[in-house]
Amino acid sequence: MTTSTVKTLFELLDENPNQDRSQIFEQLWGIMGELRAKVDARFELTPDPSVADLQPYRSDDGHAKGLLSAFAGKEIDWMVHSYIGIPTQSFTNMHLTIWLGPHIRAPHFGMAMGTMPDIFFYTDYIPRVDLMVDLDYLDKYYEPVNAKWREFQDNPEYRPFVSRNVYMRISVSQTGFVYLVKPSDKAVSDIRDLAHFMFDGWLKNVNEAPATPDSERAALAARDLQIRRAIAARDPANVVGEQLFGKDMAEALVRGLWGGDR
Repeated sequence: MTTSTVKTLFELLDENPNQDRSQIFEQLWGIMGELRAKVDARFELTPDPSVADLQPYRSDDGHAKGLLSAFAGKEIDWMVHSYIGIPTQSFTNMHLTIWLGPHIRAPHFGMAMGTMPDIFFYTDYIPRVDLMVDLDYLDKYYEPVNAKWREFQDNPEYRPFVSRNVYMRISVSQTGFVYLVKPSDKAVSDIRDLAHFMFDGWLKNVNEAPATPDSERAALAARDLQIRRAIAARDPANVVGEQLFGKDMAEALVRGLWGGDR
């Protein structure tokens, strides 16, 4: 049985604070670039000017760096493509999160990768209903992912990462992938395959989703925004951003993740 990791990000970094993960960072960022290319081929998106000053940004001492790009369009309410960290000193974090508009109820797409200094990766379909009640939604969008989830869960090389923060745990579905793995070419290959598997399945769901009734769209949009804001604001890793870039910049980054300044 796979052993889970319940240590905090800070504990993991303190144990190995100066591992050079530049090569791994470039490989993981490249995987996100592959998915971004699929996004650009399918959706029409416009960059949001509220985060123009964050492309890129650096800490005062020049060591830490980051980039936060945000987009919106007819079908996508908010998409973030970002990275943050110091690749030569163990820590990096990357995001590709896609929040759909209320015209359909298909799940949102969530993905994060990084190093701490082992590879961390997360990917999930963020539900827009109560999965314990809407069983048709559960069967349609989550049952097809369950076999792949079990492959990783049963592989001892992949250690489930369990957040100590209750909201972070609640925000992950029961087929969400949240793991740590030792850096290797095989691990990067596995993550690339999983990333495309999840994205391609998500895109199929989007393309086939029926329209949401007009009378339900406002409530769905309000629910989406509340969840998006809470996930960004309650992430325990926000403290790292504050340590690297200062309180004001960290708060601006959090707002950028959920669209607070759009």
